[in-house]
Amino acid sequence: MKTIFITGASSGLGKATARLFATEGWRVIASMRNPEKETDLRQLENVILVSLDVTDPAQIEKTAGEIIQQYDLDVVFNNAGYGLIAPLEAVSDQQIARQFETNVLGVIRLTKALIPYFREKGRGLFITTTSMGGVFGLPMSSVYCASKFAIEGWTEALSYELGQLGIGIKTVAPGGIKTEFTGRSLDTAAHPAYEKMIGQLYAGFDPEQFATAEKIAETVYEAATDGKQQLRYLAGEDAKTLYARSLSIGTAAFHQERTTLFFGE
Repeated sequence: MKTIFITGASSGLGKATARLFATEGWRVIASMRNPEKETDLRQLENVILVSLDVTDPAQIEKTAGEIIQQYDLDVVFNNAGYGLIAPLEAVSDQQIARQFETNVLGVIRLTKALIPYFREKGRGLFITTTSMGGVFGLPMSSVYCASKFAIEGWTEALSYELGQLGIGIKTVAPGGIKTEFTGRSLDTAAHPAYEKMIGQLYAGFDPEQFATAEKIAETVYEAATDGKQQLRYLAGEDAKTLYARSLSIGTAAFHQERTTLFFGE
């Protein structure tokens, strides 16, 4: 039985991915900050719930060590994330720190903790959830995009050294997802100078165009099982459409098109 370790599995994409892999016969180690509150995944026979806060370096080391002592691990899915949509002028230092502690440092620390295990085995795969906000900038999301751009670049750079050790590393970059990420995992900050722009931005979103978490989970499963040396997997039709558009008209024209769409300028 193959085994996947998933962070941020309490809701949204993490939970949908845990369900899918369990259905496909995998052992799933599903981590979250408060596993005692989880009821749905607990009902699945081949799902193990563990406690992990990816912003806690000591807990990362402890949990990673315990997992590799007990299980033959095949895939690590770095999925825990935190979103911040706000003008930079409104964002606090605490919010910036939380953004990078969760989306960047948590991913790097967990990966670093498990590389020696995969290196000794001569195989293994890391997958990280990024975003289309890690491929091109999104309005009112500069700090969030910075965190996702960082992971996209880190993944590409790290792939060179890990590839020589037989270890794979990939990203899954979704567009919009119909999940609680737009609720409890999303943070905002207000500033009176940007109220009009924020109103225009939200008016331009169409959540009905977003993919379900279950659909994005299928792309995670593809990345984990296709055996390809592919760095990035676009997930969701909106992501694929936007990326194709950006390539077809070029960066400058795409940026202007997005500006006109959201702000009418």
